[in-house]
Amino acid sequence: METIKHINRSTSDSLFETAKTYFPGGVNSPVRAFKSVDGSPIFMKKGDGCHLWDEDGNKFIDFNCSWGPLILGHNHPKVYNKIVSALQSGASFGAPTVLENELAELILSRNPFIDKIRFVSSGTEAVMSALRLARGYTGKNKVLKFDGCYHGHVDSMMVKAGSGLATLGTSSSSGVPEAYAAETFVLPLNDLDALKKCFETYSDDLACAIIEPIPANNGLLLQETTFLEELRELCTANNVLLFFDEVISGFRVGFNGASGMLGITPDIITYGKILGGGLPVGAYGARKEIMACVSPDGAVYQAGTLSGNPVAMAAGIAQLTECAAEGFYEDQEERTNYFVTQINDHAKKRGYDFELVSVASIFWLSFDGKKRIRKADQINPDMNGFRKIFAELLDRGVYLGPSGYEVGFISQAHTKEHLDTAAQAFRDSLDAIFA
Repeated sequence: METIKHINRSTSDSLFETAKTYFPGGVNSPVRAFKSVDGSPIFMKKGDGCHLWDEDGNKFIDFNCSWGPLILGHNHPKVYNKIVSALQSGASFGAPTVLENELAELILSRNPFIDKIRFVSSGTEAVMSALRLARGYTGKNKVLKFDGCYHGHVDSMMVKAGSGLATLGTSSSSGVPEAYAAETFVLPLNDLDALKKCFETYSDDLACAIIEPIPANNGLLLQETTFLEELRELCTANNVLLFFDEVISGFRVGFNGASGMLGITPDIITYGKILGGGLPVGAYGARKEIMACVSPDGAVYQAGTLSGNPVAMAAGIAQLTECAAEGFYEDQEERTNYFVTQINDHAKKRGYDFELVSVASIFWLSFDGKKRIRKADQINPDMNGFRKIFAELLDRGVYLGPSGYEVGFISQAHTKEHLDTAAQAFRDSLDAIFA
C-alpha cells in the first residue's frame, strides 16, 4: 500500500489557537470548526481556478467552492474585472444603482417563475424576508417545513420534528423560544401520507410550505418528483403558498434552478450567494401580486442598507452572464458525471460500501452503498467513514467541506485533467480506508 505523507498544518494550527481567543470556537461559522473531522481548521490564503492554497503552502483541488457559489471557480477573470471596475466607483452607496437593474433584468428575462425580485445580503435574510411575505400575503401564520431541509438560522426555521408525523416543531437551538418554533409544522420528506394528513388538518392555518426542492444541506436527499408535484397540488387546492428554497439549487442545477429542472412552479423562491460570484448576496422573488405586498408598495416591511450592493451586483452580472451561455449547464453535468462515474465504478468493482450520489454539478459522499436516501433519518449518523476519507483526501491534495452531511460542487474551472487527478485521489483514499 502506498505511503502518504501528512500535509504540514502547523501554521493553520497556530492561527486557530489565536482565533479561539477572538471568536466562539475559533470560527465565524460553526461548520468551519472541523468538529466532525480530524485536526484544526485549514486557514486558506488564496484561490484560483479550481485550486486553493492554505497558509502552510499546501495546494488543494477544491470541491467546496465556498459552499457552492463559485460555479465558475475561484478568481474568475471576468468576475474579478467586473468587481474591480465597480469598486473603483465606490463600495457602497445605500442608494439605487444601474447594476441592480442589470442583474434583475438578466435573471427575470430568463425566469418564468417570478415577476419581481428583491436583493438582500444572504440566503438566511432572503428566507426570513420571504416567510414574512408569505404570512403577510395570506394572512395566515403557520409554516410547514420538512425534516432534513435547512433554511438558514431564522428562528422559526431552527426547529426539529416532534413526536408525531404531522407535528408542531420544537426548538433545535438554544435561544429560540418554543413559541417561535410552534409556528412551524415539521414533516418527513417524501412521505405522501403524512403530507396529506397535515393539509387535511392544518391547511386553514398554513401560510406556506417551504422546502428545498433538491435538499442538499443534510446529505443529498433527492426527492421523487411525484412527492413535489403532490405538494404543489395540495398547496394550490388549499390556498397555501409553495415556497422553494433554492439557495443551493438556484443557478447551480440550471439557470432556473430546480424549478426549471423539475418543471414545477413555486409561488415564492429564494436564492443565495451564487448570485454574487462569492460576495454576500441573496434574493427572493414571486409573482407581481405577491411582491406587491413588499414595502414600499405594500405593508410587509423589509429593508437592508447593503441590499443591492454595487460590488456584489457587478460580480453577479459577470457570473450569471457566463452561466446563461448556451451549453453551460450541460457541460457542468457532463464533467460531473465523468468524475462521479470513475469513482463509483471503482467502489463497485472493489465491493466498497460507498457511492457518490449526484445531481447536475452537485455530489455527496454516501457510505450506505446503493441505498437511495430520501429522508434525513435514513442517513447513518456514524460519520467515521467520512472522517477517514476526508483526512486521506486532504493529504492527497483534495479539499471537501469538513462535514459528511455537506455536499461537494464541480465548477467550470474543474477540467477533466483536474477531475482525473481528483478521481485517482478518491480511489486511493477508498482503498486506504476500506483496506
